Amino acid sequence: MLPEPQVPPVMGLNYNSVSELRTFLEKQGLGMRKKYGQNFLINPAVRRALIDALEAEPDAEIWEIGPGLGAMTGQLLEKGFPVRAFEIDPGFARVLRELFGSRPNFTLIEGDVMKTWPSQPAAQYLLGNLPYNIAAALIADMVEKKCLFRRMVLTVQREVALRMAARPGSADYSSFSVLCSSAYKVIPLMIIRGASFYPRPNVDSQGLKLELREDVPGACPAIFYSLVRSLFASRRKMIKNNLRNFIFSVIIKKGCAAPNIGQAAAEDIAGEALARSSLKGNERAENLGLEAFVSLAKAVEDLSK
Repeated sequence: MLPEPQVPPVMGLNYNSVSELRTFLEKQGLGMRKKYGQNFLINPAVRRALIDALEAEPDAEIWEIGPGLGAMTGQLLEKGFPVRAFEIDPGFARVLRELFGSRPNFTLIEGDVMKTWPSQPAAQYLLGNLPYNIAAALIADMVEKKCLFRRMVLTVQREVALRMAARPGSADYSSFSVLCSSAYKVIPLMIIRGASFYPRPNVDSQGLKLELREDVPGACPAIFYSLVRSLFASRRKMIKNNLRNFIFSVIIKKGCAAPNIGQAAAEDIAGEALARSSLKGNERAENLGLEAFVSLAKAVEDLSK
């Protein structure tokens, strides 16, 4: 096995210049890997705005996902924040160690963040220029597993941003919209055009600020997320049909009843749960707000016992 190439000290790396970044990558034998969804944010004004939107308290640790070569990492460290950076690319990780490894307030977590984050101590703030290919999955995973931050500032593909901030009745409203709103108030920030990145993506991105809801912890029952996904599975169906099917599958999986009894029980539970939630059953999931989903999930959970 060949020895790992040594990265010489890097001082004054110009994060705003495509040509200088390209030259640096070539000299270090590094490249942008499409499978990692890598795009450097080269617009300094946008970087500053995203960091400012985080409004982190002094000395509060910040998780940074997708630091790349450390354009925002360095700014956070200069402001005195402890930073726990998650980087999947081994080459970029070498550069980050060279740049910031000697700083006591810098911690580098190497590997796929989808696999590494659960073992890390919690923090109050998260900053991330999220790769397009994992953004929605990562956010959903953290919310469902109750890894919640006081505030997150994210850069995501604009299509994902629209889904996250969508309101009931809109074309972008989905189970992912409900999941995000169950934990956070989603606040759209600036639209970031492709020219602000290197390499330049074919789509626009958007900055988002996610503020933790004060009423979140423990608010959603255990079945909440699976129920919401089930109700959105067939968007055009009335919720009573999707709800009955969801309850039936839960009953059968638990082995609580024979199929014919299970169908009848599912029908009864669905009807009572809708009544307790002041729903008629002919509504569609795409028109229901968060409170209706929470109420329905609590009713189903109580009745299923």
